[in-house]
Amino acid sequence: MTVPEPATASAASPIQANARSQYEVRRADLPLSCPLPTMALWNSHPRVYLPIEAEGGASDCPYCGAHFVLVD
Repeated sequence: MTVPEPATASAASPIQANARSQYEVRRADLPLSCPLPTMALWNSHPRVYLPIEAEGGASDCPYCGAHFVLVD
Protein backbone atom coordinates (compact mmCIF):
# COMPACT_ATOMS: atom_id res chain seq x y z
CA MET A 1 0.00 0.00 0.00
CA THR A 2 1.37 3.42 -0.92
CA VAL A 3 0.74 6.50 1.18
CA PRO A 4 -0.19 9.61 -0.83
CA GLU A 5 1.89 12.74 -0.48
CA PRO A 6 0.36 15.43 1.76
CA ALA A 7 -1.63 18.05 -0.16
CA THR A 8 -1.03 21.74 0.25
CA ALA A 9 -3.89 24.14 0.83
CA SER A 10 -2.69 26.49 -1.89
CA ALA A 11 -2.92 23.89 -4.66
CA ALA A 12 -3.49 25.39 -8.12
CA SER A 13 -6.34 23.08 -9.09
CA PRO A 14 -9.35 22.21 -6.93
CA ILE A 15 -8.97 19.08 -4.84
CA GLN A 16 -11.60 16.57 -3.87
CA ALA A 17 -12.94 17.02 -0.36
CA ASN A 18 -11.85 14.42 2.17
CA ALA A 19 -9.64 12.69 -0.42
CA ARG A 20 -6.55 12.61 1.80
CA SER A 21 -5.93 12.13 5.46
CA GLN A 22 -3.13 14.70 5.88
CA TYR A 23 -2.76 18.24 4.57
CA GLU A 24 0.04 20.78 4.92
CA VAL A 25 -1.08 24.37 5.42
CA ARG A 26 0.77 27.68 5.67
CA ARG A 27 0.04 30.80 7.71
CA ALA A 28 -1.17 32.45 4.49
CA ASP A 29 -3.96 29.81 4.42
CA LEU A 30 -5.30 30.82 7.85
CA PRO A 31 -7.96 30.87 9.15
CA LEU A 32 -7.99 27.12 8.60
CA SER A 33 -11.21 25.38 7.71
CA CYS A 34 -12.13 21.87 6.74
CA PRO A 35 -13.01 21.34 4.01
CA LEU A 36 -10.42 23.74 2.60
CA PRO A 37 -11.67 26.62 0.43
CA THR A 38 -10.31 24.79 -2.64
CA MET A 39 -12.59 21.80 -1.96
CA ALA A 40 -16.12 21.35 -3.17
CA LEU A 41 -18.67 21.40 -0.35
CA TRP A 42 -21.38 19.45 -2.14
CA ASN A 43 -19.78 16.08 -1.32
CA SER A 44 -18.37 16.89 2.09
CA HIS A 45 -19.32 17.73 5.66
CA PRO A 46 -20.24 21.23 6.93
CA ARG A 47 -17.33 23.67 7.04
CA VAL A 48 -15.65 23.82 10.44
CA TYR A 49 -12.83 26.18 11.46
CA LEU A 50 -9.85 24.62 13.20
CA PRO A 51 -7.66 26.45 15.78
CA ILE A 52 -4.37 25.09 14.42
CA GLU A 53 -2.17 27.81 15.97
CA ALA A 54 -3.71 27.32 19.42
CA GLU A 55 -3.21 23.56 19.09
CA GLY A 56 0.55 23.82 18.54
CA GLY A 57 0.64 23.66 14.74
CA ALA A 58 -1.40 20.51 14.19
CA SER A 59 -5.15 20.02 14.19
CA ASP A 60 -7.65 17.27 13.34
CA CYS A 61 -11.08 17.75 11.79
CA PRO A 62 -13.81 16.47 14.11
CA TYR A 63 -15.96 15.40 11.13
CA CYS A 64 -13.63 13.55 8.77
CA GLY A 65 -10.47 13.09 10.86
CA ALA A 66 -8.23 14.91 8.35
CA HIS A 67 -4.95 15.91 9.97
CA PHE A 68 -3.64 19.40 9.23
CA VAL A 69 -0.04 20.45 9.88
CA LEU A 70 1.20 24.05 9.87
CA VAL A 71 4.50 24.07 7.95
CA ASP A 72 5.69 27.66 8.37
